[in-house]
Amino acid sequence: MAGRLEGKVAVITGGASGIGAATAELFVAEGARVVLGDLQVEAGEEAADTLGPACEFRPCDVSREDDVRALVGAATLRWGRVDVMFNNAGFGGAIGPIESITEEDFDITFDVLLKGVWFGMKHVAPVMKAQRSGSIISTASVAGLRTGYAPHLYNVAKAGVIQLTRSVANELAEHDVRVTCICPGFIATPLAAGRPISHAGREAAEARVAQMRSRAGEAQPLHRVGEASDIAKAALFLASDDSAWVTGIEMVVDGGFRTGRPWRDQPTWMTEPHPIRLYRPSGR
Repeated sequence: MAGRLEGKVAVITGGASGIGAATAELFVAEGARVVLGDLQVEAGEEAADTLGPACEFRPCDVSREDDVRALVGAATLRWGRVDVMFNNAGFGGAIGPIESITEEDFDITFDVLLKGVWFGMKHVAPVMKAQRSGSIISTASVAGLRTGYAPHLYNVAKAGVIQLTRSVANELAEHDVRVTCICPGFIATPLAAGRPISHAGREAAEARVAQMRSRAGEAQPLHRVGEASDIAKAALFLASDDSAWVTGIEMVVDGGFRTGRPWRDQPTWMTEPHPIRLYRPSGR
């Protein structure tokens, strides 16, 4: 039985670990050929080697336009087309109160989280327009929909990804190209636990991910933390022909986080049955 991405070519940024690596693994299993881009060269090459001849790795800093252009070019050079562009690379960005954030902090945060997405859309659009087909997917966040759980600039950049998705979807629909984004909630990945930059760094990040799994699940009505595979499955749907009539949306994958405080944490007057006592004025 053919996979859901049989014959398709995908480009994934931030593909060396976490959501990107899980998505690459699933895409290859579903029949796609994949080009991974990431700053983590050792981890990226290891990921591509594991996935075999259907996958190749290219170093890529998404804040540099030439790198993103070259990543898309590598896919078209080797396989002649790009059917899926997954703008997934990211990091936490500037942290701290508003008065502590420097202009340099601002620039690098937006260069990676928003400009990098724009570069991906910009350089894959001509390829997909010529094909008259394609799916552009970007990783946004529930932080782009509500505040209080992520740094200021991360919130704003992810909100920008959502609005950019809607706007570009409107343009590219004329060419049968779909543009969507995914808004993950709390996901147990190296990004959430700190970037692994060496073997020792990976071990430390994995330990923090394990700790996150044991604690962060409390925040979701579905009583577990999200996994990279949860987002990969959402990306598969948006990449495949199953979503052929879906564009311009933000798909929230958050274990119910946006619905509010989990029912198990509500006060007892909310969760225990009580008889209804109607107010009746005296004398009646």
